[in-house]
Amino acid sequence: MLNNDTSDWYERSGVRSGPHRTVEGPLDPATRFFPHHLVPYWDHPLVRALPDRRRHELLARHLYHYLTFTAHFETRVVNRATERIADGRSGLALPAPVRLDAYRIYCDEGYHALFSLDVVEQIAGATGIPPLPYAFDPFLNRLDGIGAELLSGEPVLAQHLQVVVFETLVTSVLNEVPKDRAVLPVVREIVRDHARDEGHHHVYFSRFFERLWSDLPTPLKRRAAHCLPELIVSSLTPDLRPVGAALTVAGLDPDDVREVIADSYRDRRSAEALRATARHSVRLFRDTGVLELPGATDAFAAAGLLADGPDLPDPLVSSLEETP
Repeated sequence: MLNNDTSDWYERSGVRSGPHRTVEGPLDPATRFFPHHLVPYWDHPLVRALPDRRRHELLARHLYHYLTFTAHFETRVVNRATERIADGRSGLALPAPVRLDAYRIYCDEGYHALFSLDVVEQIAGATGIPPLPYAFDPFLNRLDGIGAELLSGEPVLAQHLQVVVFETLVTSVLNEVPKDRAVLPVVREIVRDHARDEGHHHVYFSRFFERLWSDLPTPLKRRAAHCLPELIVSSLTPDLRPVGAALTVAGLDPDDVREVIADSYRDRRSAEALRATARHSVRLFRDTGVLELPGATDAFAAAGLLADGPDLPDPLVSSLEETP
């Protein structure tokens, strides 16, 4: 059965029952907007040498980037595919309860986008630290380009695989931010709300993939099996343009920005973190037989997604070249 029990959605979903999360009272000058250990460049010597005020702004803008990216991804990637499922245009013969569940997820994701941008605006108003302009199109074009190349002629399938990948990843942000009591309460609260909903979405899209995979003809399965590891890596490869912009506004010159990004994002820890974040996705694909197809295990290993495979190839070169 594809759908899990969602009879309590009207009582437990954030959009139906959650309170409006707000910034309470004046913010302390030392307010921690994000866990330091989840900001890859935070302890870089060039960043540590910045004035405290600039580091404070940098941390706020890291939060803004995370929340703004979340809003775009939820609406422009996840809901793009979810709406197809809900509206009966997925290519699968799905019963009405399954499609209704997709509409519920659609509402959840729209609300996640809403409260993400709401909190950005609240913090910007309370601190006077404005968010920087952000363009999601370069990230989306990179993600869609993988489907266009490896699943040419199958744009709907590519979008389904995108949402399955993203909704089965388990990020350190969703796990760790709610537990860090040093972080601003409103941030911990909205991330906790998001994580609670995403637990239900994970189950739904895992079962959706099992149904989708069983219906695919073998030649298309082979193509999809080689596309999936690339989608995982692309989904988890940070968009470094906003990072470079924030470091520049903080006072670093272009050479220092490139040095900070190269030192902070190109290392073994990034590869290990990617494997940890993708472990549930990879397990789903292994359990459904994806890795049994010819060449599939090699493709996942080459992407750095298997513990016994090579280290992750450096996917950040193009992004590094585009930073200020």
